[in-house]
Amino acid sequence: MAPLARHRLSPADTGPALRALRAWTPPDAPAGSLHPGDVGWLLRRDDATVFLWTDARTSTHAAAPTDTQISARADGVATTAAPVAVGFLDGPVLRVTTAPDADLGALAADAEDLLVPGNDATDGLPVPGWEPDTEEPWLVFSWTPEPVSSRAVQVTESDTADRALVHRAAFTGSTLTADHWRTMKKSPAGHLAVETLVRTPAGEPAAAATGWFGGAGRCGLLEPVGTHADHRGHGYGRDAVRGACAALADRGASAVAVLAPASNEAAVALYRSAGFTVVRENHDWTRPGGV
Repeated sequence: MAPLARHRLSPADTGPALRALRAWTPPDAPAGSLHPGDVGWLLRRDDATVFLWTDARTSTHAAAPTDTQISARADGVATTAAPVAVGFLDGPVLRVTTAPDADLGALAADAEDLLVPGNDATDGLPVPGWEPDTEEPWLVFSWTPEPVSSRAVQVTESDTADRALVHRAAFTGSTLTADHWRTMKKSPAGHLAVETLVRTPAGEPAAAATGWFGGAGRCGLLEPVGTHADHRGHGYGRDAVRGACAALADRGASAVAVLAPASNEAAVALYRSAGFTVVRENHDWTRPGGV
């Protein structure tokens, strides 16, 4: 197994993880669990923690690190290390995206102390002895750039409170505030976000979407998307989605992906109506008897 080093990153230190994820993002729907936008959405929280795994066989030459390497100092000698995986705990699920040539066995072994009882699922990292969850697949949708007509507008600072309001009204139990949104926008991922808001004819905030840029010629991501519970059934959510997709395409995204549980019929219908198609299913790996 390849020797690995695991780095625990605070929100301010997530730049190397974001750069690695952007480098691993393909032109079509990402194959791994995490897109740079997943980390971006996590960074609304001041206490967010991101894990970056690197090849422990660091180089001691003096060449400057590439965009997908991290700099460190060991025994006073400048070193560089190549990232091999990025992950974080999403509730009880360890979500991970790996470099194309990563040693999955070594990563699973290193992640054992994160997968304590209660953390009984992984997304993107097969664990020996665990099993794919075939009962609750996630559908991966993809949108191909095309001309878009939408009532959505770009979110500005004056819209921040309404953007947060839509999210709270769309997701039961959400405590998202405008300050959380500002924290996300000030994070190392903030410049990757595009945000749209749709209002009713009376000016009430009805639906919103946040899109994340993965780089020119790479796939973007929608996370999150929501329609106010009082304004569903009028096409506001579709307009928010299509507006965010258009904004990502304008920045150079080659496609836009979004994920939804197969059981969430409303979300599935929304994305199909917005022009998305299902490209595959994702299945978490679960601890036998753990969930």
